[in-house]
Amino acid sequence: MSIEQNLKNIRISLPESVTLVAVSKTKPNTDLQEAYEAGQRIFGENKVQEMVQKWETLPTDIQWHMIGHLQRNKVKYMAEFVSLIHGVDSFRLLKEIDKQAKKHDRVIDCLLQMHIAEEATKFGLNEDELFDIIQSEEFSALENINIVGLMGMSTFTEDQTQIRREFKQLKSIYTSLQERIEDLNVLSMGMSGDYQIAIEEGSNMVRIGSSIFGERNTH
Repeated sequence: MSIEQNLKNIRISLPESVTLVAVSKTKPNTDLQEAYEAGQRIFGENKVQEMVQKWETLPTDIQWHMIGHLQRNKVKYMAEFVSLIHGVDSFRLLKEIDKQAKKHDRVIDCLLQMHIAEEATKFGLNEDELFDIIQSEEFSALENINIVGLMGMSTFTEDQTQIRREFKQLKSIYTSLQERIEDLNVLSMGMSGDYQIAIEEGSNMVRIGSSIFGERNTH
């Protein structure tokens, strides 16, 4: 099936309240252009260099989301244009984003990444770390970042009960955080394999790649 048809099928399955991030990492510009022509405007990349190259050549009204693990020394390359950073997993990274955003006179929207999976390989904050950050005076002093929500990835497993439990946990943290941060309105959870469960558990942003573009190129 074509990218356009895949997008159409996915959109039909998504409630109106759910934002679709097309995960375009490793995909050529022609694939992104095809998705763009089918109406997609939000693309997710996990490597800064690749995202910069695509930003320089593709239409200017695309919103670029950084969805991968982000190193602090790479923030400066995308601070000028990135729309949303999904994987903020430390206060040091948040400070760096704030610093680079200030240079471009921007406020960058960020999601704090929570560690909900039962896998050590996944990045993210635990609940104590999250609340330590947002209650700190240093956090209050950051003027060029805007925390708009949370992001999390479930364990890579066939066990849907476990996936649901992990998403439930993230939704619960999100709800308690909404009482403290008024701009909080994004709960980014769910990918090609589990986005339906994620939506049932309260996700309003899903990151879908292979169901749109086909299996990703790993080279």
